[in-house]
Amino acid sequence: MEEFFFFPFFVIIGLIAGILGSMIGVGGGIIISPALTFLGLTPPQVASTSLFAVSSTSVSSTIAYARSNKIQYMLGIKMALFSIPGAIIGSYLSTDIDPGYFKVLLALILIATGIYLMFRKSIINGNSFTLESTWVKILFFSATFVAGIMSSLFGIGGGVIFVPLLIMIIGLTMHLAAPTSQFVLMITSIVGLATHMILGNPEYLPAILLSVGAFGGAQIGSKLSTKLSEHRLRLLLGITFLGIALRLILDFYQSL
Repeated sequence: MEEFFFFPFFVIIGLIAGILGSMIGVGGGIIISPALTFLGLTPPQVASTSLFAVSSTSVSSTIAYARSNKIQYMLGIKMALFSIPGAIIGSYLSTDIDPGYFKVLLALILIATGIYLMFRKSIINGNSFTLESTWVKILFFSATFVAGIMSSLFGIGGGVIFVPLLIMIIGLTMHLAAPTSQFVLMITSIVGLATHMILGNPEYLPAILLSVGAFGGAQIGSKLSTKLSEHRLRLLLGITFLGIALRLILDFYQSL
């Protein structure tokens, strides 16, 4: 892990994750966690090391988006109040999960994320809710709590849940949902990361290198978010996630 060969590799992975995570609001961890898994890190190492970069991305994105007044702060704070307990629980769960099951569950998340990205318009247009209903409020904030668990358990942030919730239930546009998701991610990932650090889980050198790349990438991504074709980007990422998920599942079966 400390060979010089890996130094630029981690920075580049962080850069790519920062750009894409900032642009679509799902968090760069969805890219970083599979990469670290393929390198052979244990589940708690993957989750905690990835969260370093996720925290860097979300802080950088939040700073950039705050300048353009796109963040819905009060809504984000309410969501964070439910995601924070989940983030703490997820950190502890990562220390006990079997590496094989970790790969399978991560693969399922990638599959769900890939399908969502490729068919987001159809999914959202076919499902519209409102927070005025009590059961929808329960669903909304319960999902936010689950996103907190996923964030610290897999190191993926939680934006894969935050963004659909903000669009489908709150009714935000993508250009407002992504910034608000990054704000919630910032709070959630920092809490999860702090818990992981207390548990002694992170690999600090890769984490720092990933964070450097992710911070710069998030600045780039926030500027590109209104200039590039969102549809093509989502389609490309969706197919990529499905391919990565297949590889993770194959690795699991080969290890049996």
